Amino acid sequence: MNAPALIGILMSAAVIQGCAPRQVTRVDEKQQIDISGRWNNTDSRLTAEEMIASALGENWLSEFTQQHGGKQPVVIVGMVANKSHEHIDAETFIKDMERTFVTTRKVRLVQGGAKREELRGERADQQKNASVSTMKKWGLEVGADYMLQGSINAIVDSHKRQMVVYYQVDLELTDLQSNEVKWIGNKKIAKYVKN
Repeated sequence: MNAPALIGILMSAAVIQGCAPRQVTRVDEKQQIDISGRWNNTDSRLTAEEMIASALGENWLSEFTQQHGGKQPVVIVGMVANKSHEHIDAETFIKDMERTFVTTRKVRLVQGGAKREELRGERADQQKNASVSTMKKWGLEVGADYMLQGSINAIVDSHKRQMVVYYQVDLELTDLQSNEVKWIGNKKIAKYVKN
């Protein structure tokens, strides 16, 4: 077989292969599937589960409720900085934590960051455009007792076709009045990847 004919056959095979329909299969979101070795939904879920259990099981919570007549502490979420080499959206596990805070009713949650600014923008708009009887007043927001902040770090060790990726997620809960750190949560994940 001559070279041009062989190239034509190989190109035709590549086109046919490229046109094959993609197959998508639904899986249980808790099923562990690691394709790339990068941060994935399993890592996010495991981080959320461990951080929630730690945050709601530590002494800071019972101490606060005892000192304040059974009142739940108010928490605002600050920045969780991604210092890793990957794009990791901390919101996936932070939202799981926030949802648990709200549904267990052990912690009250107030909006922070861009969402808080959007709410304030709506309140400002109401001052001009809503009736006096329905507009929401300024200065009545619930002040937070604690701020949750943290970081995501990663260390990559690789040689030839092997790689170990070590992730560490650290969260801190700080008393906004005293700046005292009341809780530190930590989740470590290590992955060995061989190509």
